[in-house]
Amino acid sequence: MSVTETRLTSDDRREQVLAAATVVFGEKGYAGGTTDAIAKRAGISQAYVVRMFGSKENLFLETSRRATGRLTDRYREVIAGFTGDETFEDKQGALGPAYAELVSDRGTLLTLLHLFGLGADPVFGPAARECFISVYRLVREEAGFSAEQSVEFFAHGMLMTILLALRMPDSTDPAGLELFQAAMGPMCEAILANFADVAVASA
Repeated sequence: MSVTETRLTSDDRREQVLAAATVVFGEKGYAGGTTDAIAKRAGISQAYVVRMFGSKENLFLETSRRATGRLTDRYREVIAGFTGDETFEDKQGALGPAYAELVSDRGTLLTLLHLFGLGADPVFGPAARECFISVYRLVREEAGFSAEQSVEFFAHGMLMTILLALRMPDSTDPAGLELFQAAMGPMCEAILANFADVAVASA
């Protein structure tokens, strides 16, 4: 263990594990992601991960809450700059790139997508609904979107997440790349660059 590693606080180590879990769960989902793979990515022992979080279930829940927090924190940063004179299109234009930034961040939104797919689970289902509704409340109450505007905003965001989950840039069909570019907008090149980096790191 290096000198730098020994100086990590418990909070730093917890964040290190959650960041590693975000990548692993984002790529593999809850069923496919293992505490062993997360520990290896974080550079610590599996026993330490289990001791810190108690179980894989708890780790997935904490990883999902961290992902939701990152999303809402980023949105609030953007919303704080609103003057009150913006149209829906202005607000959507400001919040959209913020979402795209998170799309390019390995695992954050894919972890949430995996969580939402577990809506029928007695443990993960309530957590999934809580996470989604918290973001909905934010755009309704803090960004000032109507219910209908929120639907439009979320529809575009979920399309972006689904295209990433599908690994659409891997498609050899030009229509797939066209759809990906149209959905990602101005952030497309940065997202594609990050996508390539992830593919290299995962090889």
